[in-house]
Amino acid sequence: MLGRRERKKAATRKALADAALALFLERGFDQVTVAEIAEAADVSVTTLFKHFPSKEALVFDEDSAQEAELVAAVRDRDPGAPLLDALQAFLVARFADADSVLRDPDLARFRELASSTPSVREYGRRMWVRHEDALARAIAEDLGLDGPTAAVRVLAHVVTDVPALLHDPGVDAREQIDALFALVRDGWPL
Repeated sequence: MLGRRERKKAATRKALADAALALFLERGFDQVTVAEIAEAADVSVTTLFKHFPSKEALVFDEDSAQEAELVAAVRDRDPGAPLLDALQAFLVARFADADSVLRDPDLARFRELASSTPSVREYGRRMWVRHEDALARAIAEDLGLDGPTAAVRVLAHVVTDVPALLHDPGVDAREQIDALFALVRDGWPL
C-alpha cells in the first residue's frame, strides 16, 4: 500500500497529465504552455517539471504500464499460442483497433494529437523504443535462451518501432502491422 507522500505524488502527476491532455485536446499541443498546464493543475511550473521532464512527456503518462503490457503480451499469452501471433495481436489491439476509437471519441482525438504534432510523435516513438531491451529479454526468456540473440534483438527492435510506421493519419494501421508480421514470418517476398 502506498504511503501518504506517494499517494500525493501520484495524485499530482495524474492532475497534471489530465489537465495537459484536456488543454491539448481543446486547443492543440503547440497552443498550450507549460505554465497554463501547471496553473490548471494548481501547481508550480517547477513542480510540473519534477513529475514530467518535458511538455511532450505530459501526453504519454503510461510509460511503465506500456512496458508491462508489452512484456505481458509475451509472458502471459495462452499456452501454445505462437509468439509472433501474440505480439501482432497486442499491436493491433493497441494501435489498430477501430472499435476502441468508435467507443471513445477522445481516443481518436488523442491519436490525432499524437500523430499530427511532430515533437509529440517523435517523443512517443522514443518512448516505445525504450522498451526494446525489456521485450528482447522477455522473448529470450520465453524461448529458453540465456539472453537475447541477434535475431531476438532485431524482432524486439522491429516490434517497438511499429508506432513510427503509423504516424500518418491516412495510414491503415492494421494493414501496416499485418504487412510487418508477414515479412517477419515469411521473409521478403521477392
